[in-house]
Amino acid sequence: MEARNRRISDWYGQIKRGEIKLPRFQRFEAWDRQRIGSLAETVIRNLPLGITLVLEVGDEEKFVSRFLETAPHNTGRVHEHLLDGQQRLTALWRIFYNNYEGETYFIYLQEFDKYDDDEQRGDMTVYSRARYYKKNGDRYPLWCDDPAQCLRRGMIPSNLLRPEDIQGEIDQWIEQATSPDEPSGDREELKAFYAFKKRVSDRIKDLRAIVANYNLPYLSLPPQTDKSVALNVFINMNTNSKPLSTYDIIVAEVESVMGKSLHDLEASLNDRHPEIAHYSPLSELILTTSALLQGYMPNQSGAWDMDKMKLVEYWEKMENGLVRMANFLKGEGIYDEERLPTNAVLAVIAALCTDIPQAGDKRGQDELLLKKYLWHAFFTDRYENAAATRAYADFVALKKVISTTQSDQAIPISSNDVPLFRDYKIAEVEELMASDWPKRASIRGRGILAAACRLGALDFSTGERLDVNNIPDRHYHHIFPDALLKEADVDGFLALNCALISDKTNISIGRKDPLQYLKDRYKWTSETIVRERLQSHLIPIQELANGGYERLSEQEKTEKVKRDFTAFIQKRAELVTKVVSLLAEGRQLSAAESYSH
Repeated sequence: MEARNRRISDWYGQIKRGEIKLPRFQRFEAWDRQRIGSLAETVIRNLPLGITLVLEVGDEEKFVSRFLETAPHNTGRVHEHLLDGQQRLTALWRIFYNNYEGETYFIYLQEFDKYDDDEQRGDMTVYSRARYYKKNGDRYPLWCDDPAQCLRRGMIPSNLLRPEDIQGEIDQWIEQATSPDEPSGDREELKAFYAFKKRVSDRIKDLRAIVANYNLPYLSLPPQTDKSVALNVFINMNTNSKPLSTYDIIVAEVESVMGKSLHDLEASLNDRHPEIAHYSPLSELILTTSALLQGYMPNQSGAWDMDKMKLVEYWEKMENGLVRMANFLKGEGIYDEERLPTNAVLAVIAALCTDIPQAGDKRGQDELLLKKYLWHAFFTDRYENAAATRAYADFVALKKVISTTQSDQAIPISSNDVPLFRDYKIAEVEELMASDWPKRASIRGRGILAAACRLGALDFSTGERLDVNNIPDRHYHHIFPDALLKEADVDGFLALNCALISDKTNISIGRKDPLQYLKDRYKWTSETIVRERLQSHLIPIQELANGGYERLSEQEKTEKVKRDFTAFIQKRAELVTKVVSLLAEGRQLSAAESYSH
């Protein structure tokens, strides 16, 4: 693509004739007086302003559109949609008409300033004066509408720069602005007066020429550009301080097509079911789930392509799926977005839940399939890349499995055609041993934490079971203290060295050797209880119960810490692997059972 040149006078003509419009998803004007004035000053000083972006319109408009603010609603053929540059062109259009309700704009020309009671300002600057109405209906300050007082202050109204033939309007303004100073008859005075009048006219003419010929270049997308491509380019180029999101665009499209507020529907859903947003921004869940329900990819492209009318028509179905998804994840020990290994599963589960009965054997059978899907997703590398594409393929296959009726012989429905089950193996011990700290958002690292959460993750000190209410108070605790490992030059930020416990418990443990903080608890509770609490995190007690480092030399201590830590990580990886293999079969497990397998 190459930038093309276009003069402001040409932009102005297109807006006036209704040939260029805004896609309805664009926000309305948002610039303040300072930015509007700075824009106008850039133009009259003939400085570069940046590039705009348009989408050429073919036989029909790709987007529901609207006119620029205060532009005439002409019904001629639309040639272009303005994708980027709305704020600039709207501000210029309105400055040329000087039709802002709260302020009036002027170009300050120092040579005409004869007003002593005003602040100093630079020549050729743009000045805006706030306006207000009094009870009598007059708009104050009155001088803004008095040409003579404006000129006395060196102020030329910005509407005189409008790039069209308005010579009559300009002549009238100059006449009103200068007539109070017209001398009564002295020839020299008259000569000086007409010279002054011509200078005013010439300065306005010069400014108008600069404005009319000012080049505001643009990039143009051809009319055959795919809608999703145009939207993607728009979002990437958008220059607002708060760029529009895909959701903002779709909100506007739904409101245009359906006359319903998607924001209101979303707010109502959140009020009734706030737990859904614990797993992902509600707007994203709405879009990805709705896309899957319509057979589109659960991503930005799918959200753009889906039918916006059906999004609203299927709202109740989508809402039911999201509610059941949240309940399902809660039942599997997944309580929030921060501990969720991958969000690729969310829309898949929500959309599938819309086809699962509310009760009976079929519900149990289908939810068993979802459990297998969930834990396979957490402990394979299926969703490490191209997550949306792969989630869509898995959804299509899983939907077929759920929709298929069992044979009369009650043979379980095969899930071998689901790519996740067919092509991917559960992670092995060695892979788990290398998994990164779960706070760093690695799928496998969070998966290890999720397995412990599934078994209850009892607090070491209080025995409190992890749940949706107390998970915000849990902290990422190094089971082998980080300080101890650093002294031995060992990386302690591994997922298998992490446990979610309360902040107070974490502080009380500090840098104590594992053996020491175990002994501290044995003093006031039983070994059985401590064992139960550690087992709920899949922590191998024997490998943790090490210590005796205080009397060793530095070298001996380092070597022992390394051996103990490696043995601990190895054993915990084996425990997690066993548990995950059972969870991936859909098994219901307790912490005690996990150690017996």
